Amino acid sequence: MSEDEQVARRAYSTFAERYDAAAPTKPHNALYERPASLALLGDVAGLDVVDAGCGSGICAEKLARGRARVHAFDITPEMLELARKRCAGLDVDFHEGDLAKPLHWLASDSTDAILCSLALDYVQELGPVFSEFHRIGRSGCRLIFSMGHPMRDWADQRTRGDASYFATNLWGMHWGGFGAPNPYVQSYRRPLQDILNGLADAGWRLDRFVEPLPVPEMASVDPQHFAELSLSPAFICVRAFK
Repeated sequence: MSEDEQVARRAYSTFAERYDAAAPTKPHNALYERPASLALLGDVAGLDVVDAGCGSGICAEKLARGRARVHAFDITPEMLELARKRCAGLDVDFHEGDLAKPLHWLASDSTDAILCSLALDYVQELGPVFSEFHRIGRSGCRLIFSMGHPMRDWADQRTRGDASYFATNLWGMHWGGFGAPNPYVQSYRRPLQDILNGLADAGWRLDRFVEPLPVPEMASVDPQHFAELSLSPAFICVRAFK
């Protein structure tokens, strides 16, 4: 098993059910990252959409209910089991797959849109991932992905450790908000230039770069994080076209 595969599976296999119960309404997801990413994706009715790193199927369900034909994959079997239950009866097919490896089950020029929500942080090298996304996309395909904000992560001593901003480093911390015991999750922090240059090198054209603001509803649901995120972003959301 590759290091990326170990990082990704370890990240969620131990608390998949707790994640699935919390993430649909957890403010950082439901009132911050997810609305920003889905707004960039736009209308998907009648489109073939790949949900890359689909987790427990929260976005896959939304896409299918938006009348997309959804092709979803994730590396964590426990997450896929939950995703299949969530999307039962909807037009979604699921596959166990690793973002860090070729997406061999997806044909070239076969998809109209790709959504990758908070999954690329678990992959060390982004270039091959962006190249595979480019391969499976039809002309005009739109790619939307979200990640941890490089500057936000580097500013936190827990995240960067002793690494330079320009380095890619593996780090981990115990996450709150998903019940006890707090899961220990590892991911990669990297400079912004590596993200955007990797995108361009794979043939994608950057269209929008968003440092999201929380939706107004978050002010009453989670005032502390609403105030923090209104001053400084935690994630980036990107849209690019083939």
